[in-house]
Amino acid sequence: MRATILAVIALSLPAAAQDLRPGDTPFTPDDLAAALSGTTVEFFDGSKARYAADGRYSYTYTDDGPVWAGRYETAPDSKVCVVFDNGFARCDTFVMAGERLTLIIDDGTRFPARRHAAMEAEVPQSR
Repeated sequence: MRATILAVIALSLPAAAQDLRPGDTPFTPDDLAAALSGTTVEFFDGSKARYAADGRYSYTYTDDGPVWAGRYETAPDSKVCVVFDNGFARCDTFVMAGERLTLIIDDGTRFPARRHAAMEAEVPQSR
């Protein structure tokens, strides 16, 4: 698992800085881990990403919908990389855009967080 995450990180690093805007503040790997560990990030579309303190990850588009589960690690260049239970892997960038935590995916699309708080429940497993 760790080797897969490291390979995904290596492939994603060259594009990291190109999507930053003036006012974006990137994280170090340790600062990003501290910001995400044990939290739920809720986006404006209602989807939620949960980052457990033990490295487990889950994403749900709706509370009663399917769960995409896996494991996450933080990486250089403000990246968080996830290897899903189904074998798919991806890395995305988190920044503070002013006062708001914002996720940036590989194509540059930005997803500002509506809410970022301590996890209220256990990370769901894949359904």
